[in-house]
Amino acid sequence: MTERKQVYKITYPNGKIYIGMDLYGNCTYFGHLSKTAQENVNRDLADCRMDFTVRKEIMWESETASLAEVRAKEIEAIMANQSNNPAIGYNLSPRFRSS
Repeated sequence: MTERKQVYKITYPNGKIYIGMDLYGNCTYFGHLSKTAQENVNRDLADCRMDFTVRKEIMWESETASLAEVRAKEIEAIMANQSNNPAIGYNLSPRFRSS
């Protein structure tokens, strides 16, 4: 099986998103959120914790990209989707700066 480096978007039931990268293209990988991000997700989804659906979308993939290229695509997607804005998503970096 060919490894596919991917940038993905997770959408939670509350509409907030998390964008991450996967260096193997594993369809069951849903990211490694920081402890703070996990706490934020758990707090926000407390009311639906017994039954909820999460969506994973592949935004970009490559079989040949370097780690630096994948990371750059991830940051590009975070910035374009503003998933580092606490009102929109759970990414903690790069740090959100309001205009």
